[in-house]
Amino acid sequence: MTDTLERVMIFIDGSNMYHYLKSHFQRTDIDFGCFCSKIAGRRRLVRIYYYNAEVGRKEEPERFNDQKKFFSSLEKISYMELRLGRLVYSGWPSTPPYEKGVDVLLSTDMLSHGFKNNFDTAILVAGDSDFVSALQAVKDNGKNVEVALFGKETTSMELRKVADKTITIDGRLLRNCWKQQRNNYGTQRPPQES
Repeated sequence: MTDTLERVMIFIDGSNMYHYLKSHFQRTDIDFGCFCSKIAGRRRLVRIYYYNAEVGRKEEPERFNDQKKFFSSLEKISYMELRLGRLVYSGWPSTPPYEKGVDVLLSTDMLSHGFKNNFDTAILVAGDSDFVSALQAVKDNGKNVEVALFGKETTSMELRKVADKTITIDGRLLRNCWKQQRNNYGTQRPPQES
């Protein structure tokens, strides 16, 4: 049950989140439904947009299959939309691929939904300062913007400055949001039923 009529949309830079989870927590098995519910709080969650780039089937077949399974799991989450850019394999395999179109797609969606009055607050889950102008434009349209960030208070200063509110993604926030919970000894156990 929600306390307010405030409508929230969440925009997740999937690649950014994956790399932060891996580097800060040494795991990536996050339950996105739980995570998004926590950052939305008691507000009305209208939609979650998850952005990533599709791995090349020909170039990386095993990773492609793993990613397809992951994307299928995301599509089962209520109110979740999967939005894909592409990976460019220029010079592969000696040069790693790079993402194309993901940041523009995310920014365009956030601006478009803001202008259409589909949310009151946009929550960006990303650490890339390239989103600062898009966030400012959303604010200039009378909407609230929040950023959910990993790391210390000195990280992503540009995003912190433009945001109306910063949500710190840490162990406390992610508690009970892992698909496999770990006990005090570091071994995994199934998640608890609520």
